Amino acid sequence: MAWRRLNGQRIDLEIKEAVEQTIIQETSLGHRLKVYIGSDSQVRGGVVEFATVIVFLREKKGGFMFIQNTRQTKRISLRERMILEVSKSVEVAYALCDLLDRYDIALEVHADINTDPHFQSNAALKEAMGYILGMGFVFKAKPDAFASSSCADKVI
Repeated sequence: MAWRRLNGQRIDLEIKEAVEQTIIQETSLGHRLKVYIGSDSQVRGGVVEFATVIVFLREKKGGFMFIQNTRQTKRISLRERMILEVSKSVEVAYALCDLLDRYDIALEVHADINTDPHFQSNAALKEAMGYILGMGFVFKAKPDAFASSSCADKVI
């Protein structure tokens, strides 16, 4: 799966290697990092488009992100789509967690699921929370899930 930067520049390395190089570079510049992973999706004409992001926030110095876009033509329910978004985020988080632990970098997994029961996405909240917490990650949902609801949402 291809990853890119916000400016469109392709990341040719394996994502774990690219993240490690980024950590080394940013910490050598004196930045303290936190990493947030989230996914979002939209249905357009029978195609589900997904965006998964790895957001790097520099303490008091802004941030940047790596982006992966994928598509699926299979029709799925809203609940399935929400869980698939979460699974994409968890897959990336799992691939990076040992690396982030080695460099002592905090990680959160964000789900684009509303905590308000009046919203349809709330139907998947318990499963998503259980999945993310069960994998040992810090979980955030809307309105605190900026990686998925703001960052990933903008790059679908």
